[in-house]
Amino acid sequence: MKAESRTILPHEAEIIERTDEGHYIYTLRLRFTDPVMHQAYSFEPGQFNMLYLPGVGEVPISIVSDPEDDHLYDHTIRAVGRVTRALMRLKKGDRIGVRGPFGRGWPMAEAKGKDVLIATGGLGCAPVVSVINYILRRRAEFGRLTILQGVKHADELIWRERYEAWAKLPDTRVLLTADKGAQGWPFRSGLITACLDEVELQPDRTLAMMCGPPGMMAAVASDLQKRGMSADRLYLSMERNMQCGIGKCGHCQIGGRFCCRDGPVFTFEEMTPLMSVPGF
Repeated sequence: MKAESRTILPHEAEIIERTDEGHYIYTLRLRFTDPVMHQAYSFEPGQFNMLYLPGVGEVPISIVSDPEDDHLYDHTIRAVGRVTRALMRLKKGDRIGVRGPFGRGWPMAEAKGKDVLIATGGLGCAPVVSVINYILRRRAEFGRLTILQGVKHADELIWRERYEAWAKLPDTRVLLTADKGAQGWPFRSGLITACLDEVELQPDRTLAMMCGPPGMMAAVASDLQKRGMSADRLYLSMERNMQCGIGKCGHCQIGGRFCCRDGPVFTFEEMTPLMSVPGF
């Protein structure tokens, strides 16, 4: 099968399982109906698919499952637009179109043998869930795992049970915080950068992977640099209006790069000249 046909034309996939995560967030587990495509499909943590619903449209969604999950792949989606709201109404057994995978993923090969720090803000945690799943299934290949998650309001936290389960695992630490806490909120209150004071950081053996609002990622990256980490060891997942997935339409262009083709994962070193420019 030619690579072009896998990326330009959508292939039919069946919803094997649907899970409501809360806050208009849901997860679809998919499988290609074509046995050849089912066997040929593979992806890397950090890549995304274009999900297509006939008569409605297409939308880019991160893949959150592990690459070795028997050719099944999960997408956690927030219903915020026409396509994602329509996808939310689907149920097990329904079928959609899928193109992909697209983009440059997280540097998992480089991360082997090193400590990994993951920092996410708001509801932007989906792109790094694949990293967490990947590391936990191959725990002996990586060093210490630190997960920081910040939300604006305490009631915006999803996957609380999952974070609590991760926190109980060996060599894994989870720090959760909300800008505004609430009655009964058992975690920290304040900005996510404050959590870095509690991290045992070894800059020369750590990679940081971030996803969330640009301001939050820039603040965390700046703080980590002050703590001795170099910009080429800080990775960001950039969100843009990706419509074609192959760097042709120009909607996701950022400077001279395209998020869908050259990203969505970039080093902070690559993005520093652009993140301070209004409009980028």
